[in-house]
Amino acid sequence: MTDTADTRIEGEPLIKPSSVEHPLYDAVVEACRTVYDPEIPVNIFDLGLVYTIEINDQNEVDLIMTLTAPGCPVAGEMPGWLVEAIEPVAGVKQVNVELTWEPPWGMENMSDEARLELGFM
Repeated sequence: MTDTADTRIEGEPLIKPSSVEHPLYDAVVEACRTVYDPEIPVNIFDLGLVYTIEINDQNEVDLIMTLTAPGCPVAGEMPGWLVEAIEPVAGVKQVNVELTWEPPWGMENMSDEARLELGFM
């Protein structure tokens, strides 16, 4: 677990941007959508738990995620579930998942699909 709050430069975004232009990005997102929070019937990507998907030129994936709450009962397991979901994606060389609490998750992180599924729209 890394707390980046102390090392952030003023004006730097709270959430590091993802490698959306990388050819593997969409496949990695789809792999993330196969992982569900066991307490909420929505995948963790649409819940907004995945903050950053960074993919370098060697096709190594660094993912920064959070959980809905620090006391989440699967806190120790969910990063591993993401690794297991992403590693089989064709072309992915390595996966590293970092858990962060900054910024804290909020319902505004959810996609419209997740809000609709949970009855918030």
